[in-house]
Amino acid sequence: MALTPIRRVVTGNDERGRSKVVWDGPSPGAHESAVPNKGHIDFWTWRETPLPLAGEDDPGKWDDEFPGPPGGGHLRVVNWLARASDPSKIPPRVAPHAPEVRHGGRSWERGGGNNFDRSANHKTESVDYGIMLSGERTLALDDGELLMKPGDIVVQVGAWHLWDSSKTGCLMAFDMISAQFVDGPAGTAQGNDPVMRPRPDQKLPPGVKPQRRIVTIDREAGKSSLVVDGPSPDVRIDPARPGFALQRMWVVDSAPAKIVFETLHLPHTLEPPARGSVLNVVTFPPDAAWRGKVGATDVAAYFKAMGSPGASTYSPQAPHPYMQKTRTLDFGIVLEGEIVLVLDTQEVTLKAGEIMVQRGTNHAWSNRSGKPAVVAIASHGAK
Repeated sequence: MALTPIRRVVTGNDERGRSKVVWDGPSPGAHESAVPNKGHIDFWTWRETPLPLAGEDDPGKWDDEFPGPPGGGHLRVVNWLARASDPSKIPPRVAPHAPEVRHGGRSWERGGGNNFDRSANHKTESVDYGIMLSGERTLALDDGELLMKPGDIVVQVGAWHLWDSSKTGCLMAFDMISAQFVDGPAGTAQGNDPVMRPRPDQKLPPGVKPQRRIVTIDREAGKSSLVVDGPSPDVRIDPARPGFALQRMWVVDSAPAKIVFETLHLPHTLEPPARGSVLNVVTFPPDAAWRGKVGATDVAAYFKAMGSPGASTYSPQAPHPYMQKTRTLDFGIVLEGEIVLVLDTQEVTLKAGEIMVQRGTNHAWSNRSGKPAVVAIASHGAK
């Protein structure tokens, strides 16, 4: 049985510079392992930073290695299986062993897995946004274990870790960004940036769920540890849209990415640094709650508050008040609900588990359902 296809929508521009859908369908980068229905699907790969926006070639089809091209990265979804009812089908675990280098010196592993429902304990020279889509998965660190469920996000900052999906199996997305270990293969934390935590008076709008943010790192060589596990400490709202919330998760401000404890003290919200990335989780309330009540002043105030006043492409004739355009390549993963991606020339509805690759095009998000929609959006600086 082949891997279950996952829909991918990719945007671009027509000959007049108007945004449109370029590709819409199952991502072509499916790679099934020797175990049926286990493997990964590549959605996008990049070999240089900032990311290119133009081009007719589909990077989802490129040959790709783990942990992604040096100086670039990739977005993929992995499918790991639950423990089979017949134990004879499960490979034995590899005994823990001393770290061994893999993949040209950019990853290391030290056993402990079986490549079926339990990965090897491994470490990659990358900063990874790991986003749970379905099922459950246990993240094992040297100082403890955490159970991750759909919607949970971990930022792996070059840390040793092991994945255990034996209970239910899982689908999990990984946006892996090339990093640099300044102390060689140890890849330990640099600096002493204080970890941000929610203020005691931090409140979420009605209907918005707190977004779990897990951050891991190696404080000392060979030992991974938990930096933080809790709600996003940075929540932005839009007074004109009751029920709207943007919850910031992480910022990468250089290429290659840095191995640091915290990045949310950086100002980037909608737009990342030119050679970096920002990950947000956005809850969009139903448009019906604010439709007809929002004008140019409200929209301008929102984009100014987000630090991107030039992103707005508002006009009375636009297909949506919150149309925007930035020099970014965005990965949008729908976590909950249903949302409409509004472009200049067309609209496309995305449902939970589907993925959008937005290549610097004019767009907006419109929730025409009766429930909130939640989208994780990883924006990368582009050219």
